[in-house]
Amino acid sequence: MNLKFNYNIIAQFSSIPLFLLLWQWVSDAEIVNPLLFPPPTRVAEAFYRWATDGPLIMDAAMSVSRVVVGFTLGSVVGIIVGILTGRYQLVASFLTPIFGILRPIPPIAFVPLVILWFGLSEGGKYFLIFWGVFFTVWIATHLGVQRVDQTYIRAARCLGTPEHRMLSQVLFPGSLPFIFVGLRTSVSIAFYTLVAAELAGAFSGVVYRIDIAQQNLQIGQVMAGLLILGFMSAIADKLFSVITQRIGWWE
Repeated sequence: MNLKFNYNIIAQFSSIPLFLLLWQWVSDAEIVNPLLFPPPTRVAEAFYRWATDGPLIMDAAMSVSRVVVGFTLGSVVGIIVGILTGRYQLVASFLTPIFGILRPIPPIAFVPLVILWFGLSEGGKYFLIFWGVFFTVWIATHLGVQRVDQTYIRAARCLGTPEHRMLSQVLFPGSLPFIFVGLRTSVSIAFYTLVAAELAGAFSGVVYRIDIAQQNLQIGQVMAGLLILGFMSAIADKLFSVITQRIGWWE
């Protein structure tokens, strides 16, 4: 058992260095065009220049702020609507067909309309991230409410619990395991949607800087930006996992 555990630790800590070495070798051997697939050393140089001479901190802060605002709005509205559709069949019958049409539309498809509706303001970026997050949280909450143990609901009715307290003190806590699954999934979706949001017109942000670098054939900075996006998303997912473990009494 200990030997297996040690192998797992070795594999965990060696995976990224081995990946970087393989990446470096592929680029140095010119198996692919090194101008279009630069080695990690060149990507690190681009990252260093971006951090020291460029607005990396400002770009990262703007991207994170857009994700936070869009994710928060999408999550809050998704939870509220999910509780209502999960609890009331009439509301579900009315909204589910509409959501069935809207949900498959990817946020990036709204980019032309968002530019017309919001111009280059931050509102359009928040809307796109909201769109990506809302439906995932809504459907998770909806399913969670429907799977709340009916014994708790009957007990609350017997005690004369009013409907508004039934929603907030029985259905909402009972559906939290499903809600947190939807929220954690939406963290990654928010960063995916950030790409569409910043392509909708921005003057700062990690994706905006990636787009500018691509136009100037600065592929090293493009790949550095992609790694930054992945790193930010991974940190957000890890933080959410830690929070869930601390407050998730159902685990």
